[in-house]
Amino acid sequence: MRCPYCRHADSRVVDSREADDGQLIRRRRSCPECGKRFTTVEEAVLAVVKRSGVTEPFSRTKIIGGVRKACQGRPVDEDSIALLAQRVEETIRAKGAAEIPSHEVGLAILGPLRDLDEVAYLRFASVYRSFDSLADFEQEIEMLRAAARARAGAGAEAASAAGSAQ
Repeated sequence: MRCPYCRHADSRVVDSREADDGQLIRRRRSCPECGKRFTTVEEAVLAVVKRSGVTEPFSRTKIIGGVRKACQGRPVDEDSIALLAQRVEETIRAKGAAEIPSHEVGLAILGPLRDLDEVAYLRFASVYRSFDSLADFEQEIEMLRAAARARAGAGAEAASAAGSAQ
């Protein structure tokens, strides 16, 4: 690392610390030539590979924009959308890959969005999965209904078990 003061070509790392929940590494450095100290910040760059093959940097802002469009007119606040985008980014970074296909980003959005708002989920899924007909919507709605019935059945069983345990 070149010293920003004297432009010496080398420096010594004095201290390293993780920042931003491990997403960044902050290094305190010392120049052996001039003796001055400076800080560097390292961040792993995550790239998204689009369908066309073009690679671009991952953008939480783009996720927020897409989810915001799907949630337009729905009772979803900005904090919930920002939290969803953060969860999506954490999920993607946890995979440990430097490059991730855009398809996987979309899949990472669908799950949390379904939990946040089912109508927004349908809007996003219809664009993401390129719904062509009413049948596509009906199939997705039936899947949501089946999941809701399963959750309701599990909740009723848990309540029944809790009542009989007393």
